Amino acid sequence: MDPMESIKQTYFQECEELLLAMEEGLIAMEGGEADSEVINAVFRAVHSIKGGGGAFGFESLVSFAHHFETVLDHVRSGKLDHDAPVVKVLLRAGDILADHVSAARSGQPLTEGHDRDVMEELAALADDETSGGGEASADFDDLDFTPMQIEIADEEATAPAISGWRIRFVPHASLYANANEPLLIVRELQSLGDVDVEVDLSRLPSLAELDPANAYFAWTITVQGGATREVIDEAFEFVAGDCDLEIEALAAAPDIEPLPEPAVELSEVDGSSAPAPNAPAIQTAERKGPPAVEAIAAVKQTIRVDLDKVDRLVNLVGELVITQAMLAQRVFEAEVQGAAAVGSGLVELEHLLRDLQESVMAIRTQPVKSVFQRMPRLVRELAAQTNKQVRLVLEGEATEVDKTVIDRLGEPLTHMIRNAIDHGLETPDERRQAGKPDEGTVTLSADHRGGRIVIELSDDGRGINRERVKEKAVEKGLIPPNAMLSDEEVDNLIFLPGFSTASEVSNISGRGVGMDVVRRNIVELGGRIVIASTPKRGSRFTMTLPLTLAVLDGMVVGVGDQTFVLPLTHIVESLQPRKEDIRPFSSERSLLHIRNSYVPLVRTGELLGVKGAQSDPSKGVVILVESEGAGRLALTVDAILGQRQVVIKSFEGNYHRIEGIAAATILGDGRVALILDVDGLVTRCRVNLNHDQITHQATGTFG
Repeated sequence: MDPMESIKQTYFQECEELLLAMEEGLIAMEGGEADSEVINAVFRAVHSIKGGGGAFGFESLVSFAHHFETVLDHVRSGKLDHDAPVVKVLLRAGDILADHVSAARSGQPLTEGHDRDVMEELAALADDETSGGGEASADFDDLDFTPMQIEIADEEATAPAISGWRIRFVPHASLYANANEPLLIVRELQSLGDVDVEVDLSRLPSLAELDPANAYFAWTITVQGGATREVIDEAFEFVAGDCDLEIEALAAAPDIEPLPEPAVELSEVDGSSAPAPNAPAIQTAERKGPPAVEAIAAVKQTIRVDLDKVDRLVNLVGELVITQAMLAQRVFEAEVQGAAAVGSGLVELEHLLRDLQESVMAIRTQPVKSVFQRMPRLVRELAAQTNKQVRLVLEGEATEVDKTVIDRLGEPLTHMIRNAIDHGLETPDERRQAGKPDEGTVTLSADHRGGRIVIELSDDGRGINRERVKEKAVEKGLIPPNAMLSDEEVDNLIFLPGFSTASEVSNISGRGVGMDVVRRNIVELGGRIVIASTPKRGSRFTMTLPLTLAVLDGMVVGVGDQTFVLPLTHIVESLQPRKEDIRPFSSERSLLHIRNSYVPLVRTGELLGVKGAQSDPSKGVVILVESEGAGRLALTVDAILGQRQVVIKSFEGNYHRIEGIAAATILGDGRVALILDVDGLVTRCRVNLNHDQITHQATGTFG
């Protein structure tokens, strides 16, 4: 690869991080959290994008970023109020800047006039500030000025020669908290000429009174040479707001006098000053660390690695796990002398492989924030198109999940948010009539539960109109007119391809695509989705996804002549029931009586058509599992064969989707075992009970 192209790709990767930081800061400003740190973080992000863009000749990007940066500079200096109208313009400017970055990355320029409106708004804000006393200046137009001659002396003849600079540098605690390091500044100054550094330890307290998060050192730095004041300022530009700084020019024959005391009492320095405008774009919030050179150790070091390399490493570790299981199986079957010692070593190897596997999988994980931060722009655009007032609440952005899952979450979340705003939320007039605030709320959250990631999207709108949904389903021939459906089944009709309740087609909805895409993507990720809706109060969509698509802990069970794996995250307990605990419920169903409650009994072998499966649950084993849509279920199996960590192999990619089967794996003896999907078994069970096939393909539990 061309070295310049490699550098350019690194720039675009950094732009992604900077755009996220910018978006986060603008949203905080919109929410009224516009302190100096937030404003400066936004400014630094835009400034860094502009600087890198200039290096690669992205003229339109640089031009727009310059106007954006100018307005942000007025805001951070207090010349321009950061009220709602200004922040609204800044948010739109952030969206357009992201478009410029995408255009530069793809090599396809933006359409002409794409940024014209926002550029005009930014220019107007900048002009309003720079014109300042416009009315007062107009009063001078009628005045008669007499030309005046002014003689200016030759500056070179009168200005004293500069032989160097003396700098008084007193860091604040915030300088270290922001991961800056004085030693790096000194090294930068050394490139300008001879440097003499004198440390001031007068503020250093006793060990008992020392606060590791505070800053106690100060330095007097003398730089000899012909460096200009601008060059000296550049060395401190990243920390100018996090320190007290005095720079004094040295004459050709300097008469060094003691420097005056800094304007701020050192005992009162608390690090509360605003950071420098060009400080690093990524800040570590509320992080406390030791001062001086120890601050370097507190900074996390990262490297960028091609995802394909990580995937190959994950696959190799997975093969190691399978090979270890095969070796353990062979040693167990051989029963040779010393097998116990070898078996002990294999157990230790298994533990090490598990640690290795978890470490490798951790490399692939990243916070869902990268996906969540794309949604505020979508919400703003949809709110403007639908004339609705919408507030987006993001929760659990730090929740980490496999990058493959992250990459495929964007599309379903986009469709769900479009659906929530267009169909779920009412107009301001409708909300007032219903006794609700004009502004509707859409909440997007992520959380870890039971070894899986749960993503919820909820709104406080009108909820699902079940009568309307059922009418549309009958109208489109998806269900018969006399179909008797539960509320859950009616709600899940919206996942059917081609289904839409929109009265007219718009650029937002009405074509019957969207929620079926959500279902398909979630199913392909090995997840499931459940709807909970209350009329006039809103709806909640809950997506449950695996944390990783590579490995899982499972219980190996035998059913007839087949071997299956049940994910441990679903299992509550296992037991051998008595005959009197099994109660018939109908000709097709049975219930298991357990601890004063009844649980639906699912005969796994019969459901999956396995030959030789035990038909009498009392002669086999019942495994109590937790499903997302049907609560607890009792699955019957012939025997429990063990518990192990298995490597997930895609089933659909090599065959096709089977309801109730999530994936496959290879066991230690080389056999292929199918991984069961509990919620898919629920769906399959319902289909077998003579419900309409199409209706139950849209049920809220998917494999």
